[in-house]
Amino acid sequence: MNQQYRAHTREEFPRLSALTLAIAALVGGAQLPASAADGDSAKADDAAPTLNAVTVTATRREESLQKVPVAVSVISGEQLERDNRNNVSTIVSEVPSLNYRAGASNKDTSLFVRGVGTVTTSPGVEPSVSTVVDGVVYGRPGMATLDLLDLERIEVLRGPQGTLFGKNASAGVLNIVTKDAPDDSSGYVDYSHFGGGNENRTRFGIGGTLLPGKLKASFSALLGSYDGNVKNVYNGQEVNGYNRKGGRAKFELTPNDDLKVTLIADYMQADDDSPNGVITSTSSAAFAKALSPVVASSDNRRINTDYRSHVEDINKGLSAQVDWSLGDYTLTSISAWRGWDNTQYQDGDRLSQVSSAFPSSDDKGDLSYDQYSEEIRLASPKGEFLEYVTGLYYMHAKDDETYRRVLTSSSAVNSGVADFGTRSDSYSAFGESTLNFTPSFRGIAGLRYTHDELEYDHRRRSTSATAVTGIQPSTSSSGSTDEDGWSGRLGLQYDLNPNLTSYLTYSRGYKGPAYNVFFNMQPRDTQALKPETSNSWELGLKANALDNRLTANFALFHTVYDNYQANFYDTVAGQVVTRLINAGSVKTEGAEADLAWQATRRLKLSGSVAYTHARIESFNCPAGAAASCNVNGKPLPFSPDWKSYVRADYDIPLDNGLDVELGSDYSWQDKVQYDLSQNPNTIQGAYGIWNASVALADYSQGWRVALLAKNLTDKSYSPLIATGTGYVYRLVPRDDSRYFGVELRKDF
Repeated sequence: MNQQYRAHTREEFPRLSALTLAIAALVGGAQLPASAADGDSAKADDAAPTLNAVTVTATRREESLQKVPVAVSVISGEQLERDNRNNVSTIVSEVPSLNYRAGASNKDTSLFVRGVGTVTTSPGVEPSVSTVVDGVVYGRPGMATLDLLDLERIEVLRGPQGTLFGKNASAGVLNIVTKDAPDDSSGYVDYSHFGGGNENRTRFGIGGTLLPGKLKASFSALLGSYDGNVKNVYNGQEVNGYNRKGGRAKFELTPNDDLKVTLIADYMQADDDSPNGVITSTSSAAFAKALSPVVASSDNRRINTDYRSHVEDINKGLSAQVDWSLGDYTLTSISAWRGWDNTQYQDGDRLSQVSSAFPSSDDKGDLSYDQYSEEIRLASPKGEFLEYVTGLYYMHAKDDETYRRVLTSSSAVNSGVADFGTRSDSYSAFGESTLNFTPSFRGIAGLRYTHDELEYDHRRRSTSATAVTGIQPSTSSSGSTDEDGWSGRLGLQYDLNPNLTSYLTYSRGYKGPAYNVFFNMQPRDTQALKPETSNSWELGLKANALDNRLTANFALFHTVYDNYQANFYDTVAGQVVTRLINAGSVKTEGAEADLAWQATRRLKLSGSVAYTHARIESFNCPAGAAASCNVNGKPLPFSPDWKSYVRADYDIPLDNGLDVELGSDYSWQDKVQYDLSQNPNTIQGAYGIWNASVALADYSQGWRVALLAKNLTDKSYSPLIATGTGYVYRLVPRDDSRYFGVELRKDF
């Protein structure tokens, strides 16, 4: 687990890889003297401070990270900014249990926890990993992939969390918490520039008290641009970059000691020009010739296309949270609206020439999504025999999309347009309680009832009465379904000593019904998918040692998913597509360790490691599938068996009040399969990424200058490898090659 530390007036982010030392110190609750840990180093300036306690809201109320009976990783927002990790997709290297499916559009992205996630762009499917920002659930996974502002921390809750966080948390939760408005007037401005594509980012923030004791506010904004690291030889332009801008405002009103009202408004606009795949290999000599002068290779970063693939995205929202103290009880209401507009343009053929053998295929998709939600919670006072959180939740979501495909060959032009959308309503009642049998022994019991209503409509018009490449004939359909689901959690927690707690929990997960709604939807896709359910066991150990200089958390887990909702590759009208099915049952089990050690005042170490054995137990082969169904016992996509992260930070205080800060981190992961059908061409081999930084700061004057080096070993890799007809392509990450940058920050 990633802990926060403070030394010399700032938050630090240490990490530890010394697993053997931690186990030896923790199993018996040992409190080693400082001299044993530091050897002969007893100088006052080398004495290590204790670790700051980290508070999380993983159980919908503030609790100590070391006492909450949930496997949680916590990442500091400040450290993410310093490391140039600007959105959700960039944190996966720091949390080994978390993985990310990239896409040419953020609409096509999703998160995976312990090997389980959602691989589909259908609006009729909810994510397996829920993203919650300041208490507001994001209904579509792509909504949370843009830049986030003013982060306090990100909590990654691993395993089913449906009892308290809802039906779309069957694999885990990303709980994002933004900073409170400051009491004193203050602000900051920071600027960063990175090579390898001319990346520039500027952030600005200001806040303080408007009415003493009554109202405070904060506002932040960002501007970012990046030319990209892929070259289009057709016109000589750099692509795979972005232009982004946005702002966030927060108002905190406290008319009296018992009432607090928090109003938040945010807006983010992006124009990303990620190419629709870079060709890495081809089995067709004719395709290779048409691709020329680009040569397909595993580390290719060139394309040859006459159509600009890009995405125009607007993400916005309003929320109001009311916290009302009723004696020792707290009543919380969160009312929210979110809007999402996304337009994607994609070059389907990935070539710049048109011929009878390779017709041109250009796509445009428009998405308009709105959601309204209301949550009411009541939290009992702490310290009683019975402690509980209970509440009601409602969400209404509406999605409207238009997808257009134009197919141009040397002899004809065909087109198809599909209008489709979904409407959903979800109602639930929930509660979770803790029974304090003794000061060191507790019971946990929680239950959630959910009622889902889902409907869809779909209309496609085609200029051809028969199927042409990538376009099915005209059709229309509609449907509706409703389901009742139960989630829950039972467990025991026992404190072995004041610094060592253990827990054993059973969780029941539920993910609602789904429809496979997409451009080439056919009559076989009109049936609703059954809800996905899961049964999970987790055994955990959390500890402090060495006078609170060392923390270590361990977890063992075993989860089985039934009616697993997944995409399976098929061929429709001569084009490779994915079909959403109830794929059968899958199992994920493994072990996780998160450690942090404040070795001395200057040296901080930490690390995390996860072993995740995520496998297909029993696969239900769909009728007429184009891909092999011999996948039982094979790995789930986007789930490496092993993944790890280590980090070291070293601080050198100078006599003139300056600080020199050295940092380095290394992330490594095992090979990973990106295709459920186990295509041998879609495997990313094992790789590691090494980053380093050096900074000079004067915190008394409020400034910091840092130099950063990314991917020092110049390792090329890809977060997605997929297949087309006769070729394999990949997406190119930002750090696909070595690059350097500088960051400047001034507080005022």
